[in-house]
Amino acid sequence: MNPGFWWGKRVLLTGHTGFKGAWLSLWLERCGASVTGFALAPPTSPSLFDLAGVAAGLAHVEGDVRDLGALRAAVARAEPDVAIHMAAQSLVRLSYEQPSETYATNVQGTANFLEALRTAAGARVAIVVTSDKCYRSRPDADGYREGDPLGGHDPYSNSKACAELVTGCYRDAFFSTPGGLALASVRAGNVVGGGDWAKDRLVPDILKALAQGRAPEIRYPDAVRPWQHVLEPLGGYLLLAEKLWQDPSLAGPWNFGPSRDDEKPVRWIVERLQAGLAAPAPWKPQPGQHPKEAEALRLDSGKARAGLGWKPRWALGRALDAIMEWQRGYLAGQDLRALSLEQIRAYEAS
Repeated sequence: MNPGFWWGKRVLLTGHTGFKGAWLSLWLERCGASVTGFALAPPTSPSLFDLAGVAAGLAHVEGDVRDLGALRAAVARAEPDVAIHMAAQSLVRLSYEQPSETYATNVQGTANFLEALRTAAGARVAIVVTSDKCYRSRPDADGYREGDPLGGHDPYSNSKACAELVTGCYRDAFFSTPGGLALASVRAGNVVGGGDWAKDRLVPDILKALAQGRAPEIRYPDAVRPWQHVLEPLGGYLLLAEKLWQDPSLAGPWNFGPSRDDEKPVRWIVERLQAGLAAPAPWKPQPGQHPKEAEALRLDSGKARAGLGWKPRWALGRALDAIMEWQRGYLAGQDLRALSLEQIRAYEAS
């Protein structure tokens, strides 16, 4: 990506109080963008949004994407050149407990975002962030590609497939005229990074257990996921926005996943973090019944490599080193805004 592209650009970012949204807010601020964030209060306490002082670098608007009127007001206020939709209910297990709320946020919220842009002229580029889990599960999948069937057997995954369908419909029905809004959707792998406290996610659960001096409990030690540092897909989103600005024909879905070498089982992640953070005891299986999840998920990012010139910069080992550096800084009371911006700088330079 070219950081200079973003200097002075007006950006509307939904979900800026979440883990990925806070990292992207810091990055856009570093690039000189004028950001308006629209989201609910931070979903966890502590949160990266609060600890890194993200609100100091943008116009913070608290609101719910299920409220179309509030979104329209935010779009009118921001007058964005670029709009990025990240707000979501992002947890698989919670989607089993709250399926209706998950659909309302992830599907109707996406429709509201696009409707607000449709009725307010000005934005040239919009990106909707969905998930690698939007694809219909295939046990023999060697890497999901953008044209593969959508589906999802749990409410979260299915809601993300629905969000993709809504995005595709708006693109075809309302944003296909020359000179209009260029609309893309993006599907990333399992992101990891410092400052994530979400419940029922692997790395936050490991770090919490280690900080409390107990052994992590792991649900699916042999499950394989497309692990990547959070800055990897975020860099892809920013690069895609630049390219869309220049060439609207790139509108459509895009995968941003790691190299095949970084598709590791859960136990590999756990043991690497335990070794680096001096774990008190080996991990152990988590007792009880757990919601069904795919055994393996793999993304094929060939389209992004060929069409955008994007490729991963940090191997998984380097990503975990960055997480441990961030965690040590947090525990030592360091300036987490400065530490996070330094990690962004290091990623840009890699």
